[in-house]
Amino acid sequence: MLFHSSIRKELARSFGATLIVLATVVMTMTLIRTLGQATRGNFAPEDVMLAMGYAVLSDMPTILALSLFIAIIATLSRMYRDSEMVIWFASGKGLLELLRPLLRFASPVLLVVVVLALWVLPWSKQRLDDMQQQYEKRGDIERLEPGQFQESANGQRVFFIEKDASGKIAGSNVFIASSEEGKDTITSARSGRIETVGTDRFLVLENGQRLDRMTEQSGLKVSEFAEYRVRVGEDILGSEASTSVHARPTWGLIQGGTPSDLAELSWRIGLILAAINFTVIGLAVSSVNPRVGRSGNVVFALFAFVVYFNLLNLGQNWISSKQLSFGALMLGLHGGVLVITLFWLIKNHNNWQWWGFFKLGLKRRAKARA
Repeated sequence: MLFHSSIRKELARSFGATLIVLATVVMTMTLIRTLGQATRGNFAPEDVMLAMGYAVLSDMPTILALSLFIAIIATLSRMYRDSEMVIWFASGKGLLELLRPLLRFASPVLLVVVVLALWVLPWSKQRLDDMQQQYEKRGDIERLEPGQFQESANGQRVFFIEKDASGKIAGSNVFIASSEEGKDTITSARSGRIETVGTDRFLVLENGQRLDRMTEQSGLKVSEFAEYRVRVGEDILGSEASTSVHARPTWGLIQGGTPSDLAELSWRIGLILAAINFTVIGLAVSSVNPRVGRSGNVVFALFAFVVYFNLLNLGQNWISSKQLSFGALMLGLHGGVLVITLFWLIKNHNNWQWWGFFKLGLKRRAKARA
């Protein structure tokens, strides 16, 4: 049908423009957040762009759902404003007939949301976790920068090296301050080098001194040495970190069945169901009076999007804390929203008025009393 083809083309243009704008905004915000995490030592500076890419990829289901929602509202509101919907209604068609071309247009987007939410999202989360864990597990020597004080991985030591030999694992004027097991230690040396013994790494200091002070005592012990060894690392990538629930595969969440697994599963499936519901909601709330304007509907649509996703996030927390079951959330939130939206759509399709229901109720009460 010609009308269906034209509305799908306009939806495609509006969806593409909205997706580009939202993706640009999210990429900018994610880049700022990732740079902040890199300055705090969560990521390697050279991995900032890669980490940003994974983060944006994990947010794509939400971006696609919002882009689809805005495209439907913008397109249908323009058709109401330009009286194109009047022609549609005059041909004997109603709002329900528009649901078919909308779903046909949205079906590829919804399929992409399914793939992203169930497979790509946990994969990108896993990649982010791996990057962060590998960077945090790097040895203390890899953290050193000449001329800068640097904290160790466990936060118990502070290192300083004035300069290092180019291309060699050695340096001069080394300073180490540590606090562990109720003892504060300050060690300084003229030079130092790295030696590897098995899976352990040692910093060998030469020609220096060491100051020891017990935390609960006032005494100070000073000792000088010609050579002193400090263990500064071990097999960095030898142990595998446990996978967080956000990075677990979807099938693993289904097999696990724990509250945290079901909570994460409710979020991923909820992204898909929310995208489907927003397609129907967009059709229901887009009807406007051309003389009044469409700002009210747009504001209401954005408010509905924010409330829906906040409820989705809140339901995830409730499932994790065993305050709500998985089935209750799926049926209560997504099923309830779908039923309310379909009722609203049918009301607009048949041009029912809310005061008509109220008047009908008064008539029934009057007949019952008579």
